Amino acid sequence: MFTAQPRSTLKSDISTSAVRRSEAIAGAGNNGKLSGTRIQVPGFRSRVNGHRGSVRAVISSGDNKTVEGAKAVETSKDYNGSLESSSTSGGIDVTAVITIRKKMKEKITEKIEDQWESFINGIGQGISIQLISEEIDPVTKSGKRVESYVRGWLPKPSDHAHIVEYAANFTVPYDFGCPGAILITNFHGKEFYLMEIVIHGFNEGPVFFPANTWIHSRKDNPESRIIFKNHACLPSQTPPGLKDLRREDLLSIRGNGKGERKPHDRIYDYAPYNDLGNPDKGENLARPVLSGEDMPYPRRCRTGRPLAKSDPLSESRIEKPHPVYVPRDETFEETKQNSFSAGRFKAMLHNLVPSIAATLANSDISFTCFSEIDKLYNDGVLLKDEEQKELAENQFLHNMMKQVLTVGERLLKYEIPAIIKKDRFAWLRDNEFARQTLAGVNPVNIELLKDFPILSKLDPAFYGSPESAITKELIEQELHGMSVEEAIENKQLFILDYHDMLLPFIKKMNSLPGRKAYASRTIFFFTKTGFLRPIIIELSLPPTPSSSRNKSVYTHGHDATTHWIWKQAKAHVCSNDAGIHQLVNHWLRTHASMEPYIIATHRQLSSMHPIYKLLHPHMRYTLEINALARQGLINGGGIIEACFSPGKYAMELSSAAYKSMWRFDMEALPADLIRRGMAVEDPSMPCGVSLVIEDYPYASDGLLIWSAIKEWVESYVEHFYSEPNSVTSDVELQAWWNEIKNKGHYDKRDDPWWPKLDTKEDLSGILTTMIWIASGQHAAINFGQYPFGGYVPNRPTLMRKLIPQEDSPDYEKFLLNPQRTFLSSLPTQLQATKVMAVQDTLSTHSPDEEYLGQVHQLHYHWINDHEVLKLFEKFSSKLEEIEETINGRNKNIRLKNRNGAGIPPYELLLPSSGPGVTGRGIPNSVSI
Repeated sequence: MFTAQPRSTLKSDISTSAVRRSEAIAGAGNNGKLSGTRIQVPGFRSRVNGHRGSVRAVISSGDNKTVEGAKAVETSKDYNGSLESSSTSGGIDVTAVITIRKKMKEKITEKIEDQWESFINGIGQGISIQLISEEIDPVTKSGKRVESYVRGWLPKPSDHAHIVEYAANFTVPYDFGCPGAILITNFHGKEFYLMEIVIHGFNEGPVFFPANTWIHSRKDNPESRIIFKNHACLPSQTPPGLKDLRREDLLSIRGNGKGERKPHDRIYDYAPYNDLGNPDKGENLARPVLSGEDMPYPRRCRTGRPLAKSDPLSESRIEKPHPVYVPRDETFEETKQNSFSAGRFKAMLHNLVPSIAATLANSDISFTCFSEIDKLYNDGVLLKDEEQKELAENQFLHNMMKQVLTVGERLLKYEIPAIIKKDRFAWLRDNEFARQTLAGVNPVNIELLKDFPILSKLDPAFYGSPESAITKELIEQELHGMSVEEAIENKQLFILDYHDMLLPFIKKMNSLPGRKAYASRTIFFFTKTGFLRPIIIELSLPPTPSSSRNKSVYTHGHDATTHWIWKQAKAHVCSNDAGIHQLVNHWLRTHASMEPYIIATHRQLSSMHPIYKLLHPHMRYTLEINALARQGLINGGGIIEACFSPGKYAMELSSAAYKSMWRFDMEALPADLIRRGMAVEDPSMPCGVSLVIEDYPYASDGLLIWSAIKEWVESYVEHFYSEPNSVTSDVELQAWWNEIKNKGHYDKRDDPWWPKLDTKEDLSGILTTMIWIASGQHAAINFGQYPFGGYVPNRPTLMRKLIPQEDSPDYEKFLLNPQRTFLSSLPTQLQATKVMAVQDTLSTHSPDEEYLGQVHQLHYHWINDHEVLKLFEKFSSKLEEIEETINGRNKNIRLKNRNGAGIPPYELLLPSSGPGVTGRGIPNSVSI
């Protein structure tokens, strides 16, 4: 039985637990006892700057002395009277220690407000705490409860900076039972960040209530916040005293679907992508709503902003620097916010791009020689005197720019991207062009060529003959005596096929100023020596009434003219690859697709639910980063439209990809590899597949990460769903999966491929896929953006000229100066520097990043289940082993796609990383 303990025991309980609480890995055993077992988490210390201190607040109603440390608690005679239980009190005294995080940087007015709040707390009028039992009160028919107020006088910060602790004293009846929830009410005029509450005084040890949430002011919302203890249970296992609270908490999170959301709200709901355009500012900024049969798309988080005046289907815009609503706990923490302000994402959106634009406004011209590109890294971009003066006058802008300006100079310099750091000419070579399809930033589109001839699935009435211009004879010229049939049978021909995805948009794209693109197909041959070699590129334009000859085929050739044309053809392929990577593989398949999973998790799974606890680390910051992207990256007139080939049709292209190829069941790594023909089923292998190309770094490293996630998820699910029919009888879980399909991905709700959720195996598969997308998949296609794309010729994001034809006036200019023709086809200097700023930002790890297999040092009390902690420790250890395996592979001279002269090692799926642009590290979530 869970009982309160006498005060004499409470004395030592606080002195031990409060001093060493930050050392605990979790409130471990099933009964809430602290375990002696620790999770050794790589990259984190088991202590938080030593210990976090102890109760620094008076916890008796009549004592104005501050108890400063465990020793004081032990010796204070005024500690609510005797340390023994009082017969007159009719119960047992227990203590709640409340941990609050303050802002790291406060204005003078905020510091004064903090002092006033401490005074209000000191007289017991600032924060109300109600302790709720798991047992039913026979009178109220709800959980037994006792109430108290936080008391304390100017609490001193703990040994961990910006964290303070208050306390509240309760007298609970002897038959109170186990505390299971806390109702907390904030009577202050502003919100505060609650980290956790720990209850001391029960026989079984301290009871942990992890919060990590903003507690709104009662002025903003009169409802109290509900905080559950760190015990995971299925809905059917909910203690009687908590059933109503579990239901009420979910109802408050769902909201009523009405009205505009306020910054303090924590309401999760769905809305279509109808906020990308700004029709009220003119037709050129109007964008279609991504929703419905013609333009399907995942749903985003609802903000409830008013509709646009000129378009009743579009939501009105809110522009920088005003924030787009996300539920309060989804916003960036201060460390993340500060890292943006230091010259990464927000610096680019608010200040960096305008500064560069002002610098280059009168010289937005093409690069005329490669040395001009090299100057971006060696010399930088010169800022004019008037801009230097503007920087000096704007303190925030000045501090931000100091982070990216060379000390003592006026130059904005870029880091040398990894692709040219060791070998500045690697990007020119065919083998590097091919290598990046397997080990670059977009290694998820290459496919095995299974059938020949190559046929389009587009309507020939609009797009001409479905048969490709790549003939059997052209391919066999490059196979040195091997037939096409033999090469296909031996799995030696591969294709990068963007024809059907792009051709419907090419006419519109090429009508935009400064944009010229083709729909492309590229054929690769896998040699017996283990190298992938590009052999043919097909570039297609839509047929016109005057010309049905819309397909051109290029080979690498041997003469100078053919060689330069081949280089331009490769640049067009790279430009297409960059657009598909950003709009489909990166934005759609990770950012946009994850958002409905996150919304549904909050709306349908209680924070007590074990699956909520499993998914919680993988949801961090995603809604906020997506809101920022809708505001300044993928919006009408945003960075993506300005710098990528599809321009204003970028999100229409993303929608078309969602319509034609996105399937949840194919987002699992093994399934995706099999679908593309890059792997075959093999029950003898750990993930059930064997790779067709062994030296495929993304796939071979990715399967290691996938396998580790799968093993962790399966063991976790088995632990909580051990009973027959426990999955189908879990009402919250079934509602969660139904909502993901029927609301989050509403436009795909009737597709037949959605996995069922009937068994433990079904659940494990669904969760493994979600966690892989949020962690490994996003890391693999995000954090290499600057290392590979920061050198524009290697990965141009748009092309501005078609390849000159022999009968065109530009052909003579090309023959006279092929280098100038090539460079003038690439993005302009302004476009290039904009993209470099974006890619540098998106490739950057924040200092507060939380990586796969690691527990944040302030979140150790996430669950009180000792068996789960052991399973997680096993997962962490497995990831450490994987890191060693990957490092070993990068030193293996036999693996030419990750080792060799000037070849950068493949590190994008190394689990750990430090802050900055590191080209490695797997964050838990889509956080950038």
